Amino acid sequence: MFQMDEATLASARTIVAGVVFLITYTLIATEKLDKTLAALAGGIAMIVLAIVDQEHAFAAIDFNVIFLLAGMMILAGILRQTGFFQWIAIRSVKLSGGDPYKLLLILSLIAGVLSAFLDNVTTVVLIGPVTLYIATTLRVSPLPFLISEILASNIGGAATLIGDPPNILIGSASGLDFTAFLFNMGPAAILSFIVFGITLRFLFRGELHVHEDVREEVLALDEREVISNPHLLRLSVTIITLTIVGFLIHGALHYEPATIALLGAVALMIVARIHPEEAFREIEWSTLFFFIGLFMLVEGIVEVGIIEGLAAFLLELTGGDQGITTIGLLWLSGIASAIVDNIPYTATMIPLVGDLGRQGLEIDPLWWALALGACFGGNATIIGASANVVMANMAARAGHPITFMTFARYGILITFQSLVVSTVYVWFRYLM
Repeated sequence: MFQMDEATLASARTIVAGVVFLITYTLIATEKLDKTLAALAGGIAMIVLAIVDQEHAFAAIDFNVIFLLAGMMILAGILRQTGFFQWIAIRSVKLSGGDPYKLLLILSLIAGVLSAFLDNVTTVVLIGPVTLYIATTLRVSPLPFLISEILASNIGGAATLIGDPPNILIGSASGLDFTAFLFNMGPAAILSFIVFGITLRFLFRGELHVHEDVREEVLALDEREVISNPHLLRLSVTIITLTIVGFLIHGALHYEPATIALLGAVALMIVARIHPEEAFREIEWSTLFFFIGLFMLVEGIVEVGIIEGLAAFLLELTGGDQGITTIGLLWLSGIASAIVDNIPYTATMIPLVGDLGRQGLEIDPLWWALALGACFGGNATIIGASANVVMANMAARAGHPITFMTFARYGILITFQSLVVSTVYVWFRYLM
């Protein structure tokens, strides 16, 4: 009986894993199959084809991400029952004077700032319903607003330790704290957001138009009248505020963000007397299972060394030069995070950056290059970051699907701009 040697077997496994990944990604990108089904099928295929065993595939699922999403979806769903989102929507429209571009900028700014001090996933869970209500009220398509908020949340989330999951992973591995992230990542995020804000003026030209009679009708609304349950509103705001405080001090508490989110969700269900069955209807189950499939899928290409091999090729290409390696890592992370969800990608690259530090390269610029590339690269495609997937599924449920190609048309441009800004920033701050 013919038997393959170890090298041939390893090569065959690598090819099979790559083919499964490419087929899955093609199905997601072309939307020939529902993206949740495609991701689950790809992840299961990695197990069935013996690329990775079930134990390792299941262990690769980041339940901190899964339960963080579930907890915040429950909190946002209960808060939605109070009329709070409609209140914010009317206030935002009045602040903008009904001007669509000003409103787009206001909502993007809110998304960016919230993402820096919460996290971008929580932000889109909270701001998505507001945006859908605004679009319905103004009788315009919500897509320009939703897409802009996704882009803004990823840019703003890059600014702090807790703003984007890749930063949480890097902070844990490197020992860099909240202040270090704010001091080093904050300026790059602010500069990128300024460029993004200017681009918004031209990004959706021709798509933002509100009829004058609708504008006057909305501006005449009384936001106080949309609060339907003041008691539940007070309870929800109190517990969500405590949950946010928990996120800010989760390091000192020695709790993961998922624990804090679930604690907040359970506490609100208890004090508000919300039945779990009712609360669980607010969970975007397709989003959670998309991530489950994606984590298993990526574990397959990690297992056979495809991502690590790509990184090793980069190092060989740069010859170990500090500047070239740092900028190369920035762009590699940006490009890779557009294809692979930036959470598992970052987890894969962290040990490599540690090895580079032990080989004599200055490690801090590499951490910031990895963080900037992973965070900003997540803006390029609809599957590049967790926040993108969450908002896309929310939009689809509301009858306004964001297709892969539609998002990429805007996301790739903003990612390129952010990576150029980051390149200049990293070069002049750390490499001169």
